[in-house]
Amino acid sequence: MKTVINTPNAPAPIGPYSQATLANGMLFISGQIAIVPETGEIEVSNVEAEAQQVMKNLQAILTEAQLGFENVVKTTILLSSMDLFARVNAVYGSCFINNFPARETYSVKGLPKNVNVEISMIAVV
Repeated sequence: MKTVINTPNAPAPIGPYSQATLANGMLFISGQIAIVPETGEIEVSNVEAEAQQVMKNLQAILTEAQLGFENVVKTTILLSSMDLFARVNAVYGSCFINNFPARETYSVKGLPKNVNVEISMIAVV
């Protein structure tokens, strides 16, 4: 059995997918970009602000599922360039306190809406 998780506190999906799906005690969160849910605009002032908005969006989805970053076991980070890694990593790392999930990070040719950062997560209940 699976349950779709959606919250108005994170950006609405921009395609045929859900913000997250809960199945067998695991929450699978779709990749989030720096869309500000209240305005629909993309946070692009700098890559740190972009990464902060991505993490806020992920936090909103975790909260809707009654979970937190401490429940996250796996993440995938997509970047427009590996040159951004250290700056994004600093923001990302600040959300986890001695409880770092498994992770991989890739540089990709393009991301939705030409953003620099997209992050997806898997969490356990």
